[in-house]
Amino acid sequence: MTKVTPLHVGVGARRGVSPDEVMGLIERALAEAGADADAIAALATVDVKADEPGLRAAALRLGVPLTAYGADALAAQPVPHPSEAARRATGAPGVAEAAALLSAGSGGVLLVGKRKSARATCAIACTV
Repeated sequence: MTKVTPLHVGVGARRGVSPDEVMGLIERALAEAGADADAIAALATVDVKADEPGLRAAALRLGVPLTAYGADALAAQPVPHPSEAARRATGAPGVAEAAALLSAGSGGVLLVGKRKSARATCAIACTV
């Protein structure tokens, strides 16, 4: 696989999501990007989910911090795939893509747009 660094993985999840589901989704998105897990600099999510055990465990398994952003910051970040469900749940039109882009910082671009599993979403961004 190609190593693209650093990668910023945005994650959204329903309460009770398992670490295995989060990791499986991230691994599929990494494969799509042609990247390795060791290229991940951070996982990022909305602040109301920062205490979610499945997200915290995934960050721990990857050896990266779990960064959290408020709904206002996420809502201010334009995303290509807004979700009404995310807006109802968090107040922001998207979590995974917005969190990935915010974590990547100025110049961040999406490598992999929002991908879904049964209880989670993820997206991958990097800085160019």
